[in-house]
Amino acid sequence: MRILGIDPGIATIGFSLLINQRNSYNLERCGVITTPAHTRLSARLNSIYMDLTELIQTLKPDCVSVEELFFNTNITTGISVAHGRGVILLACEQQGIPIYEYTPLQVKQAVTGYGRAEKKQVMEMVRRLCSLQEVPRPDDAADAVALAICHARSSGSLLKQLEGEETCFTI
Repeated sequence: MRILGIDPGIATIGFSLLINQRNSYNLERCGVITTPAHTRLSARLNSIYMDLTELIQTLKPDCVSVEELFFNTNITTGISVAHGRGVILLACEQQGIPIYEYTPLQVKQAVTGYGRAEKKQVMEMVRRLCSLQEVPRPDDAADAVALAICHARSSGSLLKQLEGEETCFTI
C-alpha cells in the first residue's frame, strides 16, 4: 500500500510517501510544500492546491492520511491552517484518493504506543520504524511520515493481509 501522509499547514505542509508491505515500512520520499510569507491567503491556498495535485499525480498514492486539526491557544493560526487543510482535502478528493483522518493522539498512540508521547519520542520512533539514519527534516515532513505510519498500523485486517488483498480501509 502506498500511503501519502500529509501534515496540514498554510506556510509549510509536510508530506511523505510510505510503502507498507506486511508491516514493513519503506519511506520512499518526504519533504515540504511551502508558501511565501506576506502573500495573500487566496494565492497561498491556490499554490497549495496546485503543488499537492502535482504531488499526487507524481507519487500515485493508494490513499492519504491527514491530521485532524487540534486548536491550541492561538485560534488565528488554527483558522489559517484550517483553510489550508480544506484545500488539501479538496485536492485529494478531486484526484479520487481515499482520505483517512487521524487526531494527534491517534498518531502518537499508533507510532509510540502512548497517546501522550512527546514530539521527540514520536520522531525517534519514526526513525526506527523506517530504519532511517536520521529523523526526517524539517519536523513537518517527519510529522507526515508519522501520519502515514499511523494509517499503515490502523488500516486493513490480518485476514485481508493473509488473503493477499491490500485494500485501504479503516476498522
